[in-house]
Amino acid sequence: MERYIEMSDGHFVFTRTLQPSSTCIGHIHILHGMAEHSGRYIKFASALTTAGYAVTMHDHRGHGETAGYNGTLGFFAEQNGFDRVVEDVHEVVTALHEQFADVPFILFGHSMGSFITRRYIQLYSHHVDRVILCGTGHVTTLHAMGNMVSRALAKQLGKETESKLLNKLSFGSFNKQFPNSKTAYDWLCSVENEVQKYIDDPYCGFIPTNQFFVDLTTGFMTLNRKNEIAKVRKDLPILLISGSKDPVGDQGQGIYAVAEQFAVAGLQNVTVYLFEDKRHEILNEDNQEAVYQVLLRWLEKNDTR
Repeated sequence: MERYIEMSDGHFVFTRTLQPSSTCIGHIHILHGMAEHSGRYIKFASALTTAGYAVTMHDHRGHGETAGYNGTLGFFAEQNGFDRVVEDVHEVVTALHEQFADVPFILFGHSMGSFITRRYIQLYSHHVDRVILCGTGHVTTLHAMGNMVSRALAKQLGKETESKLLNKLSFGSFNKQFPNSKTAYDWLCSVENEVQKYIDDPYCGFIPTNQFFVDLTTGFMTLNRKNEIAKVRKDLPILLISGSKDPVGDQGQGIYAVAEQFAVAGLQNVTVYLFEDKRHEILNEDNQEAVYQVLLRWLEKNDTR
């Protein structure tokens, strides 16, 4: 089922709901990544529903059908956009979870969605039973530098102007570790057909705005603070999954850095799983069925019912 849900500020967010044919054993909400949309997760969602999970997802502001209906691609908001997108998650989940209130709630975030998830659990971890962070990364001083540059560009060139410079600085180097790349997006996945699908999708690969990068990097710096990480409840089960050759996760090093941050904050149930030689979009790699099985086994092992 597809429908729009009105947020507290009047913005309409596009949502999808898939229900299992058997007894529902849990509710999983998927948060997609940057410059893509929830429609790319239908196959994954179908595998989850086959396993007995209800699956919901939505297109973030500035993305997919949400942007198509009442927004601009690559633009969150005039100000405090990252905070607004995190609050959208809370409002959407609150509305959609009503019909699944008697089963555990799991939040799955990929790439940008994983960073949104990390901020969400700092604010609302008591609402979440399990968390999966897919294709996440470690926040560094480069993000602080990006914040300074994006603020200057937004002031000089306009908030809603496409930021070709920051887009290049953010992703331009990702392909360098993959010799003989055929497209600018080979770092996403090793399966050529999946990369082509991304290239052909009008809601994918767009250049975000200056203000988007202001909001994104501001959010990154906030969620990276020790006192904010410490707000996550200590017994929350968290799975960090990534490809060992994912440039977003610094080839695994960034994933372990995030896990270490959680450990320092006292979190007691954090698991890291890297898929050897796989890239950023592990859900679209040629071993996707194995990825599904790892996720499902972890979910079963950490069933809190």
